[in-house]
Amino acid sequence: MGTVVLTMKASVIEMFLVLLVTGIHSNKEMTKKIKRLKFNVPQINCDVKAGKIINPEFIVKCPAGCQDPKYHVYGTDVYASYSSVCGAAVHSGVLDNSGGKILVRKVAGQSGYKGSYSNGVQSLSLPRWRESFIVSESKPQKGVTYPSALTYSSSKTPAAKAGETTKAYERPSVPGTTSQPVTLTQVLAVTTAEASHTTLPKPSPSAASTTSSPRPQPVGHRSREMDLWSTPTYTSSQNRPGANPGVQRQDSSGAAFQKPVGADVSLGFVPKEELSTQSLEPVSLGDPNCKVDLSFLIDGSSSIGKRRFRIQKQFLADIAQALDIGPAGPLMGVVQYGDNPATHFNLRTHTNSRDLKTAIEKITQRGGLANAGRAISFVTKNFFSKANGNRGGSPNVAVVLVDGWPTDKVEEASRLARESGINIFFITIEGAVENEKQYVLEPNFVNKAVCRTNGFYSFHVQSWFGLHKTLQPLVKRVCDTERLACSKTCLNSADIGFVIDGSSSVGTGNFRTVLQFVANLSKEFEISDTDTRVGAVQYTYEQRLEFGFDKYSSKADVLNAIKRVGYWSGGTSTGAAINYALEQLFQKSKPNKRKLMILITDGRSYDDVRIPALAAHLKGVITYAVGVAWAAQEELEVIATHPARDHSFFADDFDNLYQYVPRIIRNICTEFNSQPRN
Repeated sequence: MGTVVLTMKASVIEMFLVLLVTGIHSNKEMTKKIKRLKFNVPQINCDVKAGKIINPEFIVKCPAGCQDPKYHVYGTDVYASYSSVCGAAVHSGVLDNSGGKILVRKVAGQSGYKGSYSNGVQSLSLPRWRESFIVSESKPQKGVTYPSALTYSSSKTPAAKAGETTKAYERPSVPGTTSQPVTLTQVLAVTTAEASHTTLPKPSPSAASTTSSPRPQPVGHRSREMDLWSTPTYTSSQNRPGANPGVQRQDSSGAAFQKPVGADVSLGFVPKEELSTQSLEPVSLGDPNCKVDLSFLIDGSSSIGKRRFRIQKQFLADIAQALDIGPAGPLMGVVQYGDNPATHFNLRTHTNSRDLKTAIEKITQRGGLANAGRAISFVTKNFFSKANGNRGGSPNVAVVLVDGWPTDKVEEASRLARESGINIFFITIEGAVENEKQYVLEPNFVNKAVCRTNGFYSFHVQSWFGLHKTLQPLVKRVCDTERLACSKTCLNSADIGFVIDGSSSVGTGNFRTVLQFVANLSKEFEISDTDTRVGAVQYTYEQRLEFGFDKYSSKADVLNAIKRVGYWSGGTSTGAAINYALEQLFQKSKPNKRKLMILITDGRSYDDVRIPALAAHLKGVITYAVGVAWAAQEELEVIATHPARDHSFFADDFDNLYQYVPRIIRNICTEFNSQPRN
């Protein structure tokens, strides 16, 4: 009996050992499967945004083709989580358009994201966003476990390619219920089921990401339509008056929001900000580093032809995208000229690049002559107005595209535009060859038109097929507001110091008339801390600073300060007053400002004015001398800048001072506009 019992015990032990060994072997196999799962890299589509993925750090595989402009990217190096993950990877240079694996790490939201063009992708600017991410090569960090299945912020996952593994958070436990303990066997069983399950459910159509509007092709890349064209022969002189029909020329070749898709708040994991706001695709407010008001004058003449007109429109669309249009950045309108100019849309019509590009596509050719001069006059008088969206503080820029040469003169129209503060750029395409130059109405028309003749404001392209090469240089130049020299006008770029005679011979009543004269002159200027500034000194035997250049920064404040100046009374030391103004006013003038001194006196000075006047001239102060009643004419001419006839004025009575306001303003502007343009 004892032998039987021992034999049974041995059998049980043997069976137990067999089961144990078998279990260990199964567990080893399971462990191997789990390890293999850990190294499965999830694959995502190009349209998946980082904000839809909850994991803080993960490795994913991107497909080919994510360079496509319809996958929007926001930012540079650090990207807003509303960006396409794979699009950002291409923009950053971690991937090319063939796809591959990347490492993504979430970081804090930024107060602003700057758009840029990189690696064939144009990213957009964004004022702020709640979450960011950075992209790097897919080199796993030691000690970091990366998920083999991504967790999305929705119960319905985005559309995925076959083989993508996803999971959602479990529903949180309800308070008051008792959680059941989970055994190791249950965990292994679930893992085994996941490992053996390879068929994914078909994603719901509602889970797919919202399709973004297409963007233009990358800078420097011609459209497919252009590439299909054979290099045609064009008759550039066709339909131009006076052109020889037998002469032909050949081409040389702030954030808005929308309801999140598929968010199920019942799952308990939707971020708090998505519950409180209906989240939308952000709309860029524009690049704040390029705040300019821009007008494109496009050539719609008959000679340009339909194909080249299409190239011109594509160029405009690419410009609109590269500039990142928006109310906090550049604004852009388009004027087409032929016989007569017409505005297609002004500065306030379209305030983002997407809408602007759509509008450009709808432009049709007008035909007729190529009257660019008439178009420039039209833009000067009509386009840059407040009603059309002109913002006042932003530089005005006009870019004129010309096929060959204009059929009217541009010099006078361009001069008036420059004097109005418009920075004129010219792009000429396929200029006149030697036997065509006889038909050009105005030789050297580009230098007669542009803001400056130093090459900064002009481009010449040998062929329409090379027009795209000017895109990046043009964008860079129009955004370089420090170099837009014609933004400075005679009325917005001076420090004006009034030196006012307050001697006894003037009298209280006449002194008020003098102050009104000073106010009338000041009204003509654009006054601010960045435009024209005004200061004033009153003198008798002594001198008094009434207010300096940095005291008031608006026209209303300056005019009120002039009214408050009190009459002093005393002698007349004009020479000492000039020295005082140089030290107390013009010593604090800004380097980039024209320094104008306007001195008003009613008598001969008790001291010498020659040396102080010479000091003013040597320091670059342009002096206007205005004499009344008993003022000495020869003394006024010594004080005034040469030539004296343009800078000295004499009124026989205080009541006639007002008549000299237009003449003084005209002389100030004539002198300003006569400066060399090189």
